[in-house]
Parts: sequence; C-alpha cells; structure tokens
Amino acid sequence: MSWTKATRRRFLQGTAASVAAVTLVPARVLGLEGPPPSEKLSFACIGVGGRGGSHVGPAATHNLVALCDVDKNTLGSQAKKYPNAKTFQDYRRLFDAVGKEIDGVFVATPDHHHFFASRIALQLGKHVYCEKPLTHSIWEARQLTELAKKAKVATQMGNQGMSSDATRLTAEFIEAGAIGNVTEAHVWTDRPQKWWPQGCTRPKDTPPVPANIDWDLWLGPAPERPFHPCYLPFKWRGWWDFGTGALGDIGCHAMAPLFFALGFAYPTAVELIEEQGMTDESGPQWSIIRYDFPARGNKPPYKLFWYDGLKKPPKPEELGSRELGEGGELLIGDKGKMLPPRIIPEEKMKEFKRPAPTLPRVPKGDHHEDFFLACKGVRPASSDFSFAGPVAETVLAGNLALRLKRRIELDLPNLKAKNCPEADALIKRPYRKGWDA
Repeated sequence: MSWTKATRRRFLQGTAASVAAVTLVPARVLGLEGPPPSEKLSFACIGVGGRGGSHVGPAATHNLVALCDVDKNTLGSQAKKYPNAKTFQDYRRLFDAVGKEIDGVFVATPDHHHFFASRIALQLGKHVYCEKPLTHSIWEARQLTELAKKAKVATQMGNQGMSSDATRLTAEFIEAGAIGNVTEAHVWTDRPQKWWPQGCTRPKDTPPVPANIDWDLWLGPAPERPFHPCYLPFKWRGWWDFGTGALGDIGCHAMAPLFFALGFAYPTAVELIEEQGMTDESGPQWSIIRYDFPARGNKPPYKLFWYDGLKKPPKPEELGSRELGEGGELLIGDKGKMLPPRIIPEEKMKEFKRPAPTLPRVPKGDHHEDFFLACKGVRPASSDFSFAGPVAETVLAGNLALRLKRRIELDLPNLKAKNCPEADALIKRPYRKGWDA
C-alpha cells in the first residue's frame, strides 16, 4: 500500500471524528484518547518574533504558560500582551521550570535550533508544532520522526497548505485521473531574491553584540563565530550554519502537497542542474535542482524540478497569454497539465467532472486548529511528523546536491548517499561543544 493510500485511509477514519470536533462532542464518547475538544490545553511558545509571533495568538486561545526568545526586546513585547505567561531566554530552562505545566510547544526558532527544542519536548511527552523545514539536517528529521512515534503525541510541521482544501482537491483530482499519470513536477519560488541575501561571504568586522541579544545562546549548536547584524533577524536563513536556504523555507510548503497527491516515495537521486553565486558560507542567488522519484504502486516514476531565486520552468502553452507567477507548482501528466488545484487550460477545467470529496477537510483550513484537534485525540494532524519527517528529509536532500555540486544517488531510508561519502557530514552535522547529538 502506498503512503498516500495509507494516509488517506487514516484521514477517512478520522472523518466522523472531524465532524464530532466541529460539534464539540467529547473525544471519549468516540472512543478516542485525549480531553474533549472543548477543553483548553496549556502551551509554551519557543521563538516568538517573526514567524514565531504568529503562533502566540492561537496558543493564547488556550492557556499560554510560557514565552521564550533570545531577544529580550521581542520577549518583552510579547510579555506585555500576555502578562500571565512566564518568560525565558533559554528553552532548556523553560522545560526545567514549566515542563510539568504544559501539554505542548510551538517551536519557531531559526532552523539550527528546531531539533534541540523539539527533541526535549518529545522526550518529555509533549505535543509539538515545529516550523518548517522541521530540522536543519536529514538525520535530525529522522530522529524527530522516530521520537514522535515513540512518544505517541500530536505533532505538526508548519507547512500550512497541508490543511487547505486545495491540497485535498489536488489529490482527489489526481486520483480521478484528471491529467493521467504524472511524469513531471515543477516547483518554483522567488526566495531568496526578494526576502534575504545569499551568495554571501563572512564579514570581517565584529560590531558589538546588542544588549538585548544573548549571542552565545542564539548560536546554540552552530559553530562559534562573532556576532554581526547580517545574520539576524531572518537573514540567518541564507547562511548554511543556521538556515537551509530557499529549499528549507519553501520546499516543505510547495512539495508536501504534491507528495500527498502523487504518493510519497523517497527520491532515488538528486542533481544540481545550475546555480549562481553560492559560497562555502551561504546559499546561491538562485539554483535549479532535479529530483528523481521511483514508481509508487501502479504510478510511474517522475522527475521533480526545483527553481529558486525567481527562476521558473518553461511556460506551458496551455496558459496562453497568462504568465507564471513568482512562485507555484506545475504537474505534467500524460493526459494534461495542472497548476494545482486547477487543470489548464481553463476550458479543460470547466469540462472536468469534479469527483465527490473523499478526503475529510480541516475546519476552515486552519493549521493551528488541525494541531489542536490532534492534541485532543480527534485525529492525526495533516502534517504530523510521520509525514513531515520524510518530507523534510527529501527537501533537504536537494541541499546535498547543491552544496556538493554533483548528482547524488540516494539511499535515504538508510540515511546514505551511495556514491558520495562526503555527504555524510551534511546528512548529520557536527555540533558545538555542550550541544550533544
């Protein structure tokens, strides 16, 4: 049975529970574990600026126990809004102090801290919502997947599109044969060009660390280096020691719905087609990468092409005068093409007989609510770590080909690059002293 069929079965089994969640029927009436859907949960938020700030409000609709951020200014700003929440700069101290008071955590630190914060939470048996790309390395993603399975808690990666109706429509259309067997997928994004700089070299000046930042704590498991404002806020994403580039930022958003629709299988190879401006320290200004995926049951192999930095695939003639947007996905089948969730050209979309829904929807397409229902035992979240972990491994495999500038034959189930032993140091990164693996 393919991953997608197994996952669809799991979602279908949750349909009755999904309806029950909307009507606030207690989970115990349905024979499910966890508190009733009407009961409030207790959460801590780790990383509360930038993207992390978007999780504080939803967490506060329940019981917000604690806030954590290495930036005292960011932490103080959130504390003014939520004065009853305890504050911490170090998430390790947070777990020591309030671990017994919380049911779960939201993790929205820079990528290089995701694994460490999430691992502690899982080891303590807490529910975990972690931002994409889940982890900084492939090995870390595997660790979180296995820990989540062992802990038997609710998990969710922050790729919000996995809770959308569009993701389910795309899967239902593909299953109904809307464009036949898919043989090519194309994914493109405007990152990093309009969002953060890449192609950088390490600055030589060493300005003083701002009083509001604990720089040693911000570095955490990453190699030690002097503070510089070129790393934060958010600009860390383009530096290999802290971030995972455009793939880490958008890959889990854009690829995950396609894997859900096409049936997940680990890629067999990944290859750098072209890039510009990459340095040892920082990702490129743009790149094009190819993934090769094997057959899944009766579905044929397919190729997935990734484009970043405003690069795009050739425009399908079916679009006519329309242009491709700055980011998107394109599926090419032997019977047609799709810009998910719509078939192109529009005439074919109008002619297509939409199949009856087979996949349960998330209430209002709300990714946070999807996580909250999972925490209460209603059903697994749309992007729980059993799915999000392998997706993150696959996305991050693209960075192996990018950084090593070669085609890599993959054995991801065994965390190996078959023809490239030098990839081992990227699959599992070393950590700074005091931060163990």
